[in-house]
Order: sequence, then structure tokens, then C-alpha cells
Amino acid sequence: MNIKDYVLKEKDYIISLRREFHKYPEVSLKEYKTAQKIEEELDKLNIPHKRIGETGVLGVIKGNGSSDKIIALRADIDALKVPDDKEVDYKSQNNGYHHACGHDAHTASLLGAAKILKEKEAELNGEVRLFFQQAEEIGAGAKIFIKEGALDGVDEIIGAHVSSHIEVGKASVTSGPISASCDYFKIIVKGRGGHVSTPHLSIDALYIASQIVVNLQSIVSRQTDPVDTVVVGVGLINGGTIYNAVAEEVTLEGTTRAFSFETRERTNKNVEKIAKAIGESYGAEVTVEFKDYASPLINDERVTKEVADIASKIIGEENVITNAPKRLGADDFAEFLIEVPGTYIHVGTKNSCNSNTCAEHHNHLFDIDEEGLLVTTNIEVDYVLNKLK
Repeated sequence: MNIKDYVLKEKDYIISLRREFHKYPEVSLKEYKTAQKIEEELDKLNIPHKRIGETGVLGVIKGNGSSDKIIALRADIDALKVPDDKEVDYKSQNNGYHHACGHDAHTASLLGAAKILKEKEAELNGEVRLFFQQAEEIGAGAKIFIKEGALDGVDEIIGAHVSSHIEVGKASVTSGPISASCDYFKIIVKGRGGHVSTPHLSIDALYIASQIVVNLQSIVSRQTDPVDTVVVGVGLINGGTIYNAVAEEVTLEGTTRAFSFETRERTNKNVEKIAKAIGESYGAEVTVEFKDYASPLINDERVTKEVADIASKIIGEENVITNAPKRLGADDFAEFLIEVPGTYIHVGTKNSCNSNTCAEHHNHLFDIDEEGLLVTTNIEVDYVLNKLK
């Protein structure tokens, strides 16, 4: 790898920050101490900042040139309600909570980039905005940043996510759709209770809900183009009170996933249509509620190519993956890409010599090879220098 000297100089700083954040994880919309630590570091760097929502932080570096061009860099900062069972010095001290998706790494890498870019501020002809975004795991933080105007005037945005599926020293920089949308749905079926021995006098909400679960799968198998990837999954069913009574009310909760806005809209409409039609056919009342967690994440072709070229100079062209397969996991960075061109890259942090770095994201043993932090920081810094120098 050809990590630049100005990044190598900050290696200890970046790694120490990552381990500090790892020790004190906080879940979505509760990242108060995390935000405070970010603000303390920005104060040390003399970078102006303000809160976005209660727990997001926006830092701003203004260059000395006359350009009004604005580049945004984003890191998510929230952790998960997952135990940390690693035996390491930086193990989570908040019992039952864990940076099991690498957001501590994203935050530390961006602070490293902030430090370097602040030192190079006189060379910048334009503005850099640093998004330390809360609540990615629940699909809420990006919308807060957009609502409060943090994206106003931004020309381009890039973000990075560590990956335990990619070897350290490699990165995926792929244009087009790379992550699916994520929508939550709740279906409530209201029937009429009664004794199981007289089902004809009742309206069995549990039976109706079961029919809904089965028929929802026809959306994928019979209402979607076979080459278009869609997921309709029901993860929770809850209803009934006792073994010998007809259930009066049942709740289903699930999710839909899609890679285009058109497919997403059609899929969600079909969920509602099928659920209500089945309920009506049995005389039940059915309500359907959706929550929008994340849009399809679609990387801009031009920006992605530019970032791939920069990454190639750092880790070698042979280590830049430009045709990574799409993943059905979601990320609310997608909301930024609806508003402005940009790209979201995945940086390898897997080291086959260390099994914990091979653990899946959200796993209780999740860890990273910290050399990947330097790759992320270097790509972020060099992208800004390429755009604003």
C-alpha cells in the first residue's frame, strides 16, 4: 500500500480514537458522550462545529480560496445492542452494547481526515463539511442532517464503511445500486374471538394472518421480474391468548428490500393490497403501517470513478473492486445520494490471521484490522484535495 506520509503520521491518533469509541458504544439517538468526544477533538483541532439534532455533529473547514464548492464527508457514529465478547484491551465497557458494525472506525477515520485537512486548510479552495451522523442503524440520522440543512449547498458527498468481507488493503468502489432499501411494516389483523369448537361463529385472526404471511411471498415469486432482487420477510407474529380460544387480534411485523425506487414502491403497495384483500375476504379488519428506514443506495457513476482512481493510487488498481455484488443490507447514506451526487465505498478490514476480523457485522466478536482505518482516511483526504486544491 502507498499510504501517504501525512496519514501515517496520524496512525496512532486514529487508532487510539477508534479504541476509545469502541470502549464506550452508544445506541441510536443516545450517542451523547460520543458526540461530546467528537466535539472535544474538533475543539482541539480548532474546527468550528455545531450539533445536528441532539447527538449529531457537523464540523466545517473553510479553505482560503474563492471557490464556493463544498465537499461533504460522512461517518456514522452509533453502536448496537449486542454484547462484546472479545478479550481485548478496548473491549466495550458498556455492558450489552458493542460497536459491532464498525462505526467507531468510521468516526476515528473521519477525525483523522479532519486533522489532516485542517493542517492543509490554506491549500483548500472551497469548504469541507464533516458529518458525524447519528442513528444510522435505525435509518433516522441522515434525514435529521438533511432536515437541518447540513446538506444545503453541498456539491458532492462521500462516505466509507469497513467490511469484514474484504481483505485489508482492498476496497470496493462500485457504481450504481449497491445496497437495498429497507422498509418496516406492521400488519394488524382484527377478527372476532370465540371458542375453538365453534369457529364458524368467530373470525380467526391467527388463521387470516397465516394466510397473509404465505401470500406475501407471491410478491417475490409471481409479481416481480425474476432478475429483479426483492425481499419480503415477516420476522414476528404475535396474537392469541390461550390454546382453546380463537385469536381476536394478531400483529405481523416484517421488512421489504429492493434496489430501485420503482420496485420498492410497487412491492410496498402489494404488501398492503394483499393483506387487506385477504382480511376482507374473511371479514376481518386489517391495517397496514409502513416506516421508511432507508432508500436504495445508488452510487453516482462519475464520483465513483473519481474515487476509484484515487483509491488505486493508494492501494493499487488490482485492489480496487469496481464490480462488487449488491447487498440487501441497507444504509441511510442513501438519503444523501438522493439529494447530491456521491459514492459510498467499503474498505476491507478482514485479516485472515485474526478470526475476529472475519466475524460478521453485528456479531458479538466483531473486530477490525486497524490498518483499514488508514486506507479510509487517506481516500477521504485525497478526494478532498483532488477536488479543492
